[in-house]
Amino acid sequence: MLVDGKFYTIFSILFGIGFSLILAHHGRRLFARRMAILVGIGFLHLMFIWSGDILLLYAIGGLLLTLFVKMGDRRLLAIAVSLILVPVALDALTEFGGVDFARPFYEKWWAVATANGITEGNFATWLRDADSYGEVFAFLRQGACERMWEFVEGHRLPKVLGLFIMGYLMGKHRLFARLHELPLRRMLLFSLIIALPTSLLYAWSATTGHPWGRTAHAALYAASVIPMALSYAVSLGMLYRHRPDRSAWSWLAAPGRMALSCYIGQSLIGVFLFYGIGMGLGLSQGLVYIELTALLVFLLQIVLCRCWLHFFRFGPLEWLWRLATYGHYFPIRRNNKQPWRMTGWRGYDVSEGDGKVAKTSGKE
Repeated sequence: MLVDGKFYTIFSILFGIGFSLILAHHGRRLFARRMAILVGIGFLHLMFIWSGDILLLYAIGGLLLTLFVKMGDRRLLAIAVSLILVPVALDALTEFGGVDFARPFYEKWWAVATANGITEGNFATWLRDADSYGEVFAFLRQGACERMWEFVEGHRLPKVLGLFIMGYLMGKHRLFARLHELPLRRMLLFSLIIALPTSLLYAWSATTGHPWGRTAHAALYAASVIPMALSYAVSLGMLYRHRPDRSAWSWLAAPGRMALSCYIGQSLIGVFLFYGIGMGLGLSQGLVYIELTALLVFLLQIVLCRCWLHFFRFGPLEWLWRLATYGHYFPIRRNNKQPWRMTGWRGYDVSEGDGKVAKTSGKE
């Protein structure tokens, strides 16, 4: 009810906001080059580290997003809402028309899995029991096919692209820098009025096997996930507007500036903790312990990112991504006489473009 789907929704909106900033400073060509490089990063991550990769999907969605930037706001909003509702229509075609778009991907997935000796009986335990990276890679090969099936089965591309456009609109009008102008309390109340009942119904539908059918379940997903995600974002905006000087914001900003490094880092930590070539803890821990592990890993990353950014201007993967995007060298070391800090939109805005700390206007 409270977690499923909500956080990739927030991240997708943030991605769209980031696109609006890059577009304002550098244009579509550089952003397209950035996304093309991310396609490669996502493919390598998917094939060699973790089958649950999201970077490849985001990179493809980012490339598609460049097709919409010349449109007016109303048209963009209409397209965003339509894309978010596309999965409902596609599920209706499957449920009532017998059209199964994902079936070929499903068959390809199990053909690859079977060829590597993976069956329904050993699927869940394969990675925990793996004695070598060769066995892990055998699972990752079929996992890449499974991931493609999941994207098609869950209609992820239109959902994500719709959220990208929403984020692009927010960034285009700099809503993140105008929190003091927004009616955040009313926005929170409105989103919760929609989100709480629909999220409860969605959770019930998900845990009872979709008793109202696949189409109704997809509609509940669309009507619950986005309002609940927005309520989380608006709540954080209210907290920030009330106390923008809290040091917690600076700590949270550190992993935000190293999102790619943190994402790949979490995958590597997961391999070490849960795969058989590491500690082999897969399937030995309950859900509560898994959630606590995720929280502890993130807290550790906050500290590590904070320490890293004291000495360096970019995260390690962010730096490499930047070098490949711009095609020239950027110094990574920071002048420690001016250690990195984030004091909020009313104070200083840390520019990724040149690494300088620039004073913003009083309004921002």
